[in-house]
Amino acid sequence: MPVIKHKNQRVGVFIDTQNLYHSAKNLYNARVNFGAILEAAVGDRNLIRARAYVVTTESGEEQPFFEALHKIGIEVKTKDLQIFLGGAKKADWDVGLAVDAISMAPKLDAVIIASGDGDFVPLVEYLQTNMGCQVEAVSFGRSSSSRLKESVDDFIDLDKEPKKFLIYGRNGNGRRAGKKALKAI
Repeated sequence: MPVIKHKNQRVGVFIDTQNLYHSAKNLYNARVNFGAILEAAVGDRNLIRARAYVVTTESGEEQPFFEALHKIGIEVKTKDLQIFLGGAKKADWDVGLAVDAISMAPKLDAVIIASGDGDFVPLVEYLQTNMGCQVEAVSFGRSSSSRLKESVDDFIDLDKEPKKFLIYGRNGNGRRAGKKALKAI
């Protein structure tokens, strides 16, 4: 049964930035065009909130990226990179994203998770069953959990139109990103 999307639907978008970043880098040696992803995910529906979950480093080199996200209407939630005594690093926002999605669900008709992480399957099922939300996912299909793709009401596979959703630099495939893509991020 096809998913229903109409202009009066209240939509929340929750972006697992690290998941999309690493997928784009590993699959295409490119960066993610978050503006294009947000536009494709929401369509002509009523965006209530778009939130990206990101990690900060000591160098602060990611600040221009955070500002660019903010300029296109995406709220940025930050967490410091944890570096453990043995040198191991951890930067995980899964629980924070899940809590926010559940907290905002009463105000939303559709929840869009921009991630291919299979750890979100219980969240998807909870939102569908207990909150009555339509749940969609947006990610690169080749690096997405098959369980996640099966559990959501709709899945937008970014692999189907990579040129639309990626920004290539000179070290990618030799092409430069156009001005429109750079504005969108």
